[in-house]
Amino acid sequence: MPRSVNSAASKARRKKILKQAKGFYGKRKNVYTVAKNVVEKGMTYMFVGRKLKKREYRTLWIARINAAVREEGMTYSVFINKLQKKGIELDRKVLADLAMNNPEIFKNLIAQVK
Repeated sequence: MPRSVNSAASKARRKKILKQAKGFYGKRKNVYTVAKNVVEKGMTYMFVGRKLKKREYRTLWIARINAAVREEGMTYSVFINKLQKKGIELDRKVLADLAMNNPEIFKNLIAQVK
């Protein structure tokens, strides 16, 4: 009896990897064994990148809030502390958006906590 290798599934598996490697340079895009390694490594970077993106955005929001608050003569840490003491529960994303797009509302918020 001949050996059954299920070539349809094997071809689909290879095709999936090569599709993910589309746009890579040189053999990375069309040689399966090379593409498989590169795609696997790329997926680990994808995972790490999603975690780093969250950190980077939080850093950006804090920098924007700090810049807006310093114009009013206060520091970021003091501002956040006073917000918590007043019981105003706005996250950094919303505060940064207010500081960038609605500075007059943000100034009212600073005056409210002073």
